[in-house]
This record gives sequence, C-alpha cells and structure tokens, in this order.
Amino acid sequence: MANIFLDVNLLMKIIGGEHDLAKVLSVNDLKVSVLTWHIVSYLKKWKMPSLKLKRLHDVITSIEMDNVIVNKAMAGPTDDFEDNVQLHSAVIGDCDYFLTIDKKLLKMKFFGKMRICDKFK
Repeated sequence: MANIFLDVNLLMKIIGGEHDLAKVLSVNDLKVSVLTWHIVSYLKKWKMPSLKLKRLHDVITSIEMDNVIVNKAMAGPTDDFEDNVQLHSAVIGDCDYFLTIDKKLLKMKFFGKMRICDKFK
C-alpha cells in the first residue's frame, strides 16, 4: 500500500469523471492538503452542505496546513505558492507519490524521496 498525494488539478479531473479514483483508492491511502477542499469547492461552485464534498472527504485524508508548511512554501521549491503548499503537505503526509497533471511539477520527477508522476500503476 502506498501513500498517494493528489494534486488539486488531478482531483478536479477525478471529480469531472476524467480519471478513475476507484482504481487508485482500492489499494492505496489517498491524501490532499486541507487547502484542496477550499479550492475544489470554490472551482466547482458547490453549495454547502455538499454530499459530493462529504463523500470525497470521507475517503481522502486531509493534511493540515500550518505555519511550518506556509513558511516552507514561501521558500520554494517553485515560484508558485499553491504548488509549494501541495508539495510540502505531501512530504508532511509521508507520501510516496505525488500525482499531478502539472507539467512544471512533473519535470521535477522527485521532491525529496517522493516521486512526482501523472499516474500510479
């Protein structure tokens, strides 16, 4: 079983039916930054209470965002604060894989010991 972090852009694809969450979820522990719930709810314009949000939240672990993550995100590794929050949250969550469709992040290939990729086999 692997710890897999879902970047916001990939989670949006899953919600839109363009990616199969069940395949990944069946054998792995999925994680996101707590910031992800805000971003997804805002972009999808979900009204609260939202059964869709609740169902996702029930099966995906949230990594809390604190001052440690904020300070690390302000320092890098990229020039995009939100991407850095996601990366540092994944490290705090002890994730093995960071799944994203962000081409800039995919070029990094690794962040620490965590592999950055667009699919999990």
